[in-house]
Amino acid sequence: MPELTVNIDMVNSYQQILILLPNFALFITLLLALLLDKYLGEAKRFHYLVGFGWLAKKLEMRLNPVNKQSNKSTLAAKLRGTLAWSLLVLPLPLIYFYHLNYLSWYWQILLDAIVLYLAIGLTSLKQHAMQVYHPLLKGDLTTARYFTGYLVSRDTDKLSAQEMSRATIESMLENGHDSVIASLFYYIIGGAPLVIIHRLANTLDAMWGYKSSHFIHFGYASARLDDLLGFVSGKCCTLLYAIQGVRQGHCLNAIRNAYWQGNQYKSHNGGWVMAAGATVMNRALGGRAFYHGKMLNSLTLGCGSAVTSKDIPKSLTVVKRACIILVTIVFVFQLTLYLTY
Repeated sequence: MPELTVNIDMVNSYQQILILLPNFALFITLLLALLLDKYLGEAKRFHYLVGFGWLAKKLEMRLNPVNKQSNKSTLAAKLRGTLAWSLLVLPLPLIYFYHLNYLSWYWQILLDAIVLYLAIGLTSLKQHAMQVYHPLLKGDLTTARYFTGYLVSRDTDKLSAQEMSRATIESMLENGHDSVIASLFYYIIGGAPLVIIHRLANTLDAMWGYKSSHFIHFGYASARLDDLLGFVSGKCCTLLYAIQGVRQGHCLNAIRNAYWQGNQYKSHNGGWVMAAGATVMNRALGGRAFYHGKMLNSLTLGCGSAVTSKDIPKSLTVVKRACIILVTIVFVFQLTLYLTY
C-alpha cells in the first residue's frame, strides 16, 4: 500500500506540472530556443538563409537586371523592389500563421522554439567575435583583419588593432539587436510568424539595402521596412542595454546618449543600441572608417575611453545580459498572471 500511495502521488504531481506548464509557454519557448542556440549553435549545413539568399538573388536578377534601361524609372524600380520583398518575405509567415499556429501547446512550444532558434544567433555572434579577439591577443593582425571582414562592410586591409576592436564591438552591439534581441522581442509580441518576417526582412536589407547605384531604388523598400521593423525592437534593446548600467550610475546617461547620439547617427536603430551599449561599458565608439575606398567619419557613440581588444568579450556580455533580463521579465510577468488569476 505505501508503494501504491507513492505512485499515485507521483502521478498527481506530474499532472499538476502538465497543467502548470501551458501558463508559462512563452517563457519556456524563449528559454528552449536560447538553449538550442547555446548547445547546437548555428546550423553548419543546409541553413535556411542560404536557400533564401539564393532565391532572393535569382528574383533580384529578374526584376533588377544590370542595365541602365531598367533603372530609368525611379518609381518603377522601387515598385519592383517592393514586389520582390513581398514575394520573398510574406508567404512563409502567412502559411505558418494559418496552418501551424494552432497546435497542441507542447507541439507549439517545440515548433516555435525551433523557428526562434533558427532566427537568433547569439552563439554565432560569439564565435565571430572570438575569431577576431584571439588573433588580436596574439598580435596576428592579418588573421584579425580577415575575420573582421566577416563582420563589417568597411575596408579592413589597413585597420589597426584598435580599429578592429572598435569595428567588432560595434558589430556585436548592433547585431546583438538585429540577430538576437529583435527576434526574442518579436516572438513575444507576435509569435513565430513575426519572427520570420523580421529575420527575412533583415536578411534582404543586408543584401539589397546598400546605397549603391544598383540597389539605390530597388533596395529602397527593403531598407525602409527593415528600419521600420527595427524601430520598436531597437528601443527595447536600448533599454535592456541601459538597465545594466544602473549599478554604476550609467543607466540614464545611456538612454540620454542613445537619444542624442543615436538620432544623429547614419543608422537610427544601430545608433541607439550602440550608444547605449557603449555608455554602459564606459567606452566610446565611432570615428574614421573607409568604405569602398572612401573615408567616412562616424559620430562618437557612448562616452569614456577608446575601446581595446579587451572590451570585445565585454560587449558580448552586454548582449547576453540583455537576453537574460528580457527572459526574466517574461517569466516574472507570466508568474504574476498565474498567481493573480
